[in-house]
Amino acid sequence: MIRLPKAKINLGLRILRRRPDGYHDIETLLLPIPLRDALEVLPSEEGMKYDFGDWGEPSEENLVVRAYHLVKAAYPEVPPVEIILRKRIPTGAGLGGGSSDASNMLLLLDELFELGMSYDEMHQMATRLGADCPFFLRDEPQLAEGIGELLSPFPLHLEGKVLTLLHGDLHISTAEAYGGVVPSEEGPSLRELLSQPMEEWRGTLHNAFEPHIFERYPVLAHGKEQLYRAGATYAAMSGSGSTLFALSDAPLSISDWEGTQQTYTL
Repeated sequence: MIRLPKAKINLGLRILRRRPDGYHDIETLLLPIPLRDALEVLPSEEGMKYDFGDWGEPSEENLVVRAYHLVKAAYPEVPPVEIILRKRIPTGAGLGGGSSDASNMLLLLDELFELGMSYDEMHQMATRLGADCPFFLRDEPQLAEGIGELLSPFPLHLEGKVLTLLHGDLHISTAEAYGGVVPSEEGPSLRELLSQPMEEWRGTLHNAFEPHIFERYPVLAHGKEQLYRAGATYAAMSGSGSTLFALSDAPLSISDWEGTQQTYTL
């Protein structure tokens, strides 16, 4: 059985406060996008088997492997499986690829072995895997609050818009991103900002990671500037970076970007 885990982008990202447990309360709109990995699970009579292509043998800390063990602990009747993963979503890029793979692993095991897990049960498992894992259990835009696990549907009408992604060679860890951020509860809520026309988002809808990440990596600031020069209606860094994205009415061409450029129609 195969699923195609989607990547995500963040439309706005507010870091509100640091919590006593060391995490941060955030507010962000998560949007699934057509960039996908491929994840296949097959029953195995030879014990656990892994085929992760160029990624090699996964460790026990791999999110997909951890997702299997969480389900196995709750449902001992689940047999060993062969897991085949082909990555197209870059890692350390702010696109949630690893989290999406993990959540889709939960969905695959539930469907393949007819476990009958409820959404709430899978949500609890996904939260144990990572704060943004629960989002990928449903294929729809959602407003994420708390540490990212408090989700509510947020309809967006972006049909026909063109999405441009710019990837470079930078790998920005979550720890690096949060290390320089300044939490702030000031300003309008994300719901208010997203209710404005997209043409106004450039001046109002911000990613709180951008100031210090762009200072550390000027190539990203330059890339965002190039997206606007090319005609983007809205451009930003996704999550903790390093992917840049743009929404526009027509395809964009960035001539001086040294990384990868991808275009999708939403």
